[in-house]
Amino acid sequence: MINFNEPPCVGTEEKYIAQAIKNKKICGDGEFTGKCNAWIEAKTGTAKALLTTSCTHATELAALLSDIMPGDEVIMPSYTFVSTADAFALRGAKIVFVDIRPDTMNIDETLIEDAITAKTRAIVPVHYAGVACEMDTILEIAKRHHLLVIEDAAQGIMSTYKGRALGSIGDYGCYSFHETKNFSMGEGGALLIRDAKNVERAEIIREKGTNRTKFFRGEIDKYTWVEAGSSYLPSELNAAYLWAQLEQAQQIIDDRLHTWNLYYELLEPLAKKGYIELPIVPKECVHNGHMFYIKMKNLQERTQMLDWLKGNGIGAVFHYVPLHTAPAGNAYSVFHGEDRYTTKESERLIRLPLYYGMGAEVIHQICECLSNYWNR
Repeated sequence: MINFNEPPCVGTEEKYIAQAIKNKKICGDGEFTGKCNAWIEAKTGTAKALLTTSCTHATELAALLSDIMPGDEVIMPSYTFVSTADAFALRGAKIVFVDIRPDTMNIDETLIEDAITAKTRAIVPVHYAGVACEMDTILEIAKRHHLLVIEDAAQGIMSTYKGRALGSIGDYGCYSFHETKNFSMGEGGALLIRDAKNVERAEIIREKGTNRTKFFRGEIDKYTWVEAGSSYLPSELNAAYLWAQLEQAQQIIDDRLHTWNLYYELLEPLAKKGYIELPIVPKECVHNGHMFYIKMKNLQERTQMLDWLKGNGIGAVFHYVPLHTAPAGNAYSVFHGEDRYTTKESERLIRLPLYYGMGAEVIHQICECLSNYWNR
């Protein structure tokens, strides 16, 4: 059986977890959390990075920092994970979905402005498969209408748009370190804060609404409850696992990109015959090899292909079911404009196995199986 995903492991994770235990500091914001935060800041140029217990919590923290209130509206694509919408629905906001681009599966930046009303507070671009949205246009729209931009860069660490790190371009950015991501801490994430003026409040909300972080830095002689907050700190054990991978980040990215490129090379003949469509990466985008997907002609053919791959021991999967079609979508959201591509394109997409250390032999086996579907 070829697994769809295997969590990354570089070999030093147990050593660093043992070190965290030896340090007698496992509750969060210790040595390894500090190293991870500093690494993200150095790689992205963001003013501050804060590890969180998940990308979901990073997005919730961004919604709190943005002062999203009941009655506000937030624009995003429907083709995304539920956490993107949940963070704002929990604040009482109405989610306003717009259609996606069929080339990148990202939000169609040309449709955003028409969805803006007097109640709109933020735009949430989702960088699907680690390929950037058209951020220049999105930022220009946001500036003209005085809106915040909160990047869902869950899949986008070490990807760039015109040389800028995804997650560092908008007001806030959110990374995921779930076990399916390029770098993992099991469950985990990070909030990136572009403007230094917002850092202190983020630290307070992240630490249960207290100024405890300032206390531990020796800036105050006692800490107290400052405002409403929650607990978004991951354990040092999780951070230690992540740090092992961040130390080997380029090695992991290079390995995934090699897999991605080999997939593309081996499957290009099928695309030229019109059997499948391959991913498109705009020239201004540098991606991180997070995901390789193909598109079939329609839902029926996708179902048949998934059954074929499963029957041959290959763990391929489809991806998001558009949120506006879900039960909660009726309660918390509205789809603005026409759904020309969101549903149609989502029903054609198949994600192929891609993880650190797959090896060329496995990729050849998967591609041969795909070819055999048409050669039966």
